[in-house]
Amino acid sequence: MLQRLATVLYGSARLGIALAWLLPACALSADAYPTKTIRLVHGYATSSSMDINARTIAQKLSLLLGQQVVVDGRPGATGMIANEFVARSAPDGYTLLAAPGSALAATPHLQKVSFDPLRDFAPIAPIGEFSHLLVAHPAVPAKTVRELVALAKARKGNLSYGSNGVGSAYHLAGVLFCAMADIDMLHVPYRGGGSTAISDLVTGRVDLMWNSPVFLLPHVSLSRLRAIGVTGPARIAALPDVPTIAEGGLRGYELVGWQGILAPAATPNEIISRLNSAMQTILSAPDVKEQWTAQGMEAVARTPDQFAARLRADYESYGKLISRIAGKLD
Repeated sequence: MLQRLATVLYGSARLGIALAWLLPACALSADAYPTKTIRLVHGYATSSSMDINARTIAQKLSLLLGQQVVVDGRPGATGMIANEFVARSAPDGYTLLAAPGSALAATPHLQKVSFDPLRDFAPIAPIGEFSHLLVAHPAVPAKTVRELVALAKARKGNLSYGSNGVGSAYHLAGVLFCAMADIDMLHVPYRGGGSTAISDLVTGRVDLMWNSPVFLLPHVSLSRLRAIGVTGPARIAALPDVPTIAEGGLRGYELVGWQGILAPAATPNEIISRLNSAMQTILSAPDVKEQWTAQGMEAVARTPDQFAARLRADYESYGKLISRIAGKLD
């Protein structure tokens, strides 16, 4: 009798172990997530807008999730090095990507990449949306969009604008402007982020620039640079007297950027949902809203599906734009 009972119990134990192995590993990890350090990867220089915002998000996520979230900057190739790294990472929620929309929706149309931005990532949540600011060196004799277009036509390609790389959002903002205004300007790309480009603009080595308000506003306030227009559909709170580029005379011009958090494709839905919920909590915090407003960025609430739809729509629209102006991308 004792031997028979032992056999039954042994069989039950083996069955329990077998059933445990049959349970999806992802479900088990999602229930316990997170149990170790999370890495938040981005592809831009230290102190860039992406780096600053990623560090804010990482600090807040660490408190909400109860595990450390570290920022891992891997600059280069207009963010593509970081994108490719995360696309190849394990889909377990421990390697995440912080990226601007242009690096996922625009740059893959301009250079060969080893990932598909629509298939190889699971969008989690946007960090925020923002307009770019068009500024000029004070020596440039143009104070409005109309005056700038007239000056560019008169100088026939002798005006220059800097950006933080070919295919970056700031480069495309300039390309779109030139295409819509039917003008030519010299594009000067810089590596390693926009700080060198801004320094050269302040010293007059380049004439113009589209860039994030957070980096340009201090120079505008000290009259080192002149604000000419905003790329989005509305003026920004920090510069209420500066019109949108469309208001300034280039009707139909609009370019709104975003930053967001994504995971490798096939990351369990439970983990994506938990991270999305944490992001909504972070973005609703008064101190984060204040920080975002100071840099001209707006916190937006999106579900993972809504964020995925935004990425898909931008990828398609940037593709059409780049095809239409391919001859001007230099």
